[in-house]
Amino acid sequence: MSESIEIEFKTLITAKEFAHVQSFFQIEESGFHYQLNSYFDTEDSLLKQKKWGLRIRQLSDRGELTLKIPRTEGLLEVTDDLTVKEAEYYLQKQQLPDSGNVAKTLTAQGILPQSLKMIASLKTRRAEIKIQEGLLALDESWYGKQHDFELELEVADAEKGRQDFFDLLEKLQISYVPAPNKIVRAISEN
Repeated sequence: MSESIEIEFKTLITAKEFAHVQSFFQIEESGFHYQLNSYFDTEDSLLKQKKWGLRIRQLSDRGELTLKIPRTEGLLEVTDDLTVKEAEYYLQKQQLPDSGNVAKTLTAQGILPQSLKMIASLKTRRAEIKIQEGLLALDESWYGKQHDFELELEVADAEKGRQDFFDLLEKLQISYVPAPNKIVRAISEN
């Protein structure tokens, strides 16, 4: 389990810009991996009302259960590690663990883990590289009938990070296009 504050800036980009960024940073095809995000909420959308996000992320070697809670700057991420088998089990059952820090955080807010159901999923091909400005993520995602591309920069300091992000876009000659969170995009397709 971990708790951390995530501060990131992102923009939607075109396929051509995606290829440009990949080339600019010399990201080899082997630098990409696939991940599947499956999102959960209650029948009456309690998490959406709170602007919280909850997902199980499946990677080739592990899984993660993550609850994202907005803060003044960034998001508080509460994460419980899962094995590949645990992630597969919870997704097959379309239910969440009733123990762990995510469950404790939800229960403290009066939301029972058993009341959560899978509402959407999104598959992403991602490359992450550390650059001077922070952690750069280059994403290609599929959800519903949509297919999009995104550039993210995760930083430690919001104010400096915002400037670094826009300086990076200028250096890459990419126009800023607001990117709703992946959960928002995935849900809009259901």
